[in-house]
Amino acid sequence: MELKRRPRRLRANETIRSMVRENHIRIENLIYPMFVMPGEKKKMEISSMPGVYNYSLDEFIVALHEVIELGVPAVLLFGIPESKDSVGSGAYHEHGIVQQAARLAKQHYPNLYVITDVCLCEYTDHGHCGLIENGQVLNDPTLDLLAKTALSQVRAGADMVAPSDMMDGRVAAIRELLDKEGFSHIPIMAYSAKFASGFYGPFREAAGSTPQFGDRRTYQMDSANGNEAMLETDLDIEEGADMIIVKPALSYGDIIYRTKEKYGVPLAAYNVSGEYAMVKAAAANGWIDEKRIVLEALLSMKRAGADLLITYHALDVARWLREER
Repeated sequence: MELKRRPRRLRANETIRSMVRENHIRIENLIYPMFVMPGEKKKMEISSMPGVYNYSLDEFIVALHEVIELGVPAVLLFGIPESKDSVGSGAYHEHGIVQQAARLAKQHYPNLYVITDVCLCEYTDHGHCGLIENGQVLNDPTLDLLAKTALSQVRAGADMVAPSDMMDGRVAAIRELLDKEGFSHIPIMAYSAKFASGFYGPFREAAGSTPQFGDRRTYQMDSANGNEAMLETDLDIEEGADMIIVKPALSYGDIIYRTKEKYGVPLAAYNVSGEYAMVKAAAANGWIDEKRIVLEALLSMKRAGADLLITYHALDVARWLREER
């Protein structure tokens, strides 16, 4: 039998494999999530996320030096406030922890692209992403506070805001206020397809944002629903979102693919804390090759259609890519 087509011809060695490789992870694709907190000389490792830390502002600036040295272009900031209240006032205070971090980052590293998470859950004493009344999360009254949060972060130096709360209409509220205040040039990266997932556990330890009652299923999406993700994405784009996040990523490749195919907008896959923790735990036990697994997982997200990768592995990935060069 004569075989005219032999796909293995293009797998013969690393040179030809790299020449025909369809998808690539580049350092320019990476966004590194970071946690900041009050105090001085504090660098506290998150027990369920080895290698990830809560930083006081002075240690945060030190840590940014490595981010810059490795060429990672962007960070996504989360804040742990000194105190919390029922209305999450620390989220939108002029001198809130994220606002301080954004100012410092831009002062020390003006070319670093600073993205700020817009939500209330880290700042409320009840741990929910909106205002509470009679045990219910209120949608519309929360929108003003989310818009105020985004505005205060932009005034502090944020280059982009990323609303993660999943309140209906929050992109429109943020876009309207930013435009009104002269920040029409600031893009919004919306957590449009954010699912009520079991993969967020380590993040909630890091941010101290576990709900004090109930859960977030009344505003985050059911993981069984794909069409709903398309609806949420459609609404956010219509309201003014410039970029879209799918969160989590590893088990949601179909959502990444469908979103990219349908809308074609820039898309970020959020490789979340639980996904990170599982890899780290397995690698620590010698069960997997960490580098190979991480790069394979991130490539699957790129293959599905992601343009950007929000990942706690970002610094390791940047090192590995530099070594390969």
